[in-house]
Amino acid sequence: MTGQRSGSGRASSAQGRAKRTPERSGGGQRSLISDSELRRHPVLYRVVLIALAVLFVVVFVFPLYWMVTGAVKTPVELAQPVPTVVPHSWHPETYLDAWRKLDIGRYLLNTAFYAVGGWLFQLIVDVAAAYALSKLRPRFGKLILGGMLASLMLPAAALLVPSYLTVADVPLLHLNLLNTPWALWLPGAANAFNIYVLKRFFDQIPDELLDSAGIDGAGRLRMLWHVVLPLSRPVLAVVSIFAIIGAWKDFLWPLLVLQDPGSQTISVALSRLAFNGYVTPNEMFAGLAIASIPMVVVFAVFQRSILSGLSAGALKG
Repeated sequence: MTGQRSGSGRASSAQGRAKRTPERSGGGQRSLISDSELRRHPVLYRVVLIALAVLFVVVFVFPLYWMVTGAVKTPVELAQPVPTVVPHSWHPETYLDAWRKLDIGRYLLNTAFYAVGGWLFQLIVDVAAAYALSKLRPRFGKLILGGMLASLMLPAAALLVPSYLTVADVPLLHLNLLNTPWALWLPGAANAFNIYVLKRFFDQIPDELLDSAGIDGAGRLRMLWHVVLPLSRPVLAVVSIFAIIGAWKDFLWPLLVLQDPGSQTISVALSRLAFNGYVTPNEMFAGLAIASIPMVVVFAVFQRSILSGLSAGALKG
């Protein structure tokens, strides 16, 4: 009996050690480099980390610096064969001249109007599609979702001609949507990537909540409005930011469908004015810097919402 007890005790202790060992090894290692390796080469690790951080800062921040400082240079200095990193002379009044000469205020209002409208249509269509695929589970839903995701494999340039012909002569209605906001809003309303992100998040919402709301007499739309959407604020913020930034920085499609100079976006207007030789290079740099300020501010303010919203639907919990 004593031998059996001691043997069983050793077996149970061995099993306990076997269970605890993976937890220790998995819990202590949080990255590709283990803690022991970090303790062996701390100086090398810090040098590599700082070098990579500096490299990424230079790659992403230097174009912004070059644009901002290029506006305060003179046209002669910009045309020099050897570029100057630090301007020899500073002319900040170029920003004010560009604002007045290029009529940037009007084009910024046009772009903001298109961006807000595109965001609203994208949110309505994408939320409805994701909710139907996730919770209503229609017949052939997986096939429809597969077709949406397959559209992401196509290059955007391949869809320009069919999309242009569609907005130039809408099938069945025979309407010409060129030079109207609908030419920007309707083609971009259904976004396959946003639908997939929303569906993945909606899948994490327990069906028991919707069943409880259904028992209380709530319909499908009421479940969406009072149950699903309040729980989906993080991912809705991500989709909203992506929609606004995408509409703001889009260039090729507005260039095709907005021929009227008075209705063009800021990117299309600046390109047209630069091509016509209406402005000097430093004024064009100033116009580009002013046009980039709203989206830089939006990203700086909501970058945490982007990361938390994308990771919210990745794990259950």
